[in-house]
Amino acid sequence: MLSALIVLLLAVGGLASGGNYLSVYNLQSMANQVPEIGLLAIGVMLAMCSGNGGIDLSGIALANLSGVASGLFALSLFPVDEAPVLFTLTFAAGCAVVGLLGGILNGLLISRFGITPILCTLGTQMFFTGVAVVLSGGRSVTIGSPDALYALGNGLVFGVPASFVIFIGVALVLGGVLRFTPYGMKLMLTGANPKAARFSGFPQARIVTVTYAISGLLAGLAGVIIAARNVNVKWDYGTTYLLIAILVAVMAGVRPEGGYGRVVNVVLSAITLQLLSSLLNFIGLSNFVRDFAWGALLLCFLAVGRFGLVEQLLIFFSPRRGKARASKT
Repeated sequence: MLSALIVLLLAVGGLASGGNYLSVYNLQSMANQVPEIGLLAIGVMLAMCSGNGGIDLSGIALANLSGVASGLFALSLFPVDEAPVLFTLTFAAGCAVVGLLGGILNGLLISRFGITPILCTLGTQMFFTGVAVVLSGGRSVTIGSPDALYALGNGLVFGVPASFVIFIGVALVLGGVLRFTPYGMKLMLTGANPKAARFSGFPQARIVTVTYAISGLLAGLAGVIIAARNVNVKWDYGTTYLLIAILVAVMAGVRPEGGYGRVVNVVLSAITLQLLSSLLNFIGLSNFVRDFAWGALLLCFLAVGRFGLVEQLLIFFSPRRGKARASKT
């Protein structure tokens, strides 16, 4: 369904804009805006798959904290103009470490202390934001645009944005991990049937901790890409990203109850939402209308998933049912 939506949006956008929507520049621009949302959405997907009402509401706050803390740390060691490569490596590594530690904190609070995931990650969201505000004094941290960092956020690889290539690479790795490793199988079973997983001897606490740690690492990587696209890093960047990341995960068919989610669907869902957002821009709708549209879409997809409307329609219009109706008449 998502693939069909992508084709439909491309066709409608091309017709409505006289072809400008399908220009190379616009396609590159759209691809360049997918990665940070996509990475955060994969993190949300992993948390949902773990079951127990799992969700990670702290993703964008952790991404911002990663950028602020790592930016201040890297600036204290290497002047941007004198050592741009060392600065970029230090900054990227720092974002990964901060994101990983934040994710581990979420995982331990949920798995070891039994805190409800939505309340836990809401609390850590405020905690991460508060730490970022204290570290930065409530101001943006200027990191500049060293060539190596700029290339991550704005460079091209064979005509494709480098950040999009990184996103696809991460998605392929995680998709393989979930599909072909014992961790992936145990995560899905833990989310689908926690009691059976417990009786099977699965280390549920460790699985949940690792899952939220990966989600935090993805948030740190999103922080790198956000910083690479901007001269400054700030504690309140991307305030709407949380809603959009959840919407992407729900559109991808991830079960909020846990036990099912596919990375490829999250990638397609993120692309679909970006195509729709760009199409709304071409039409000239304001950001407020888009926020309304995202909220309405989220409610619609939750309703579809909750009541199984797609499955009911497929059954209703199936050839076998059509033959049964014909035989009755």
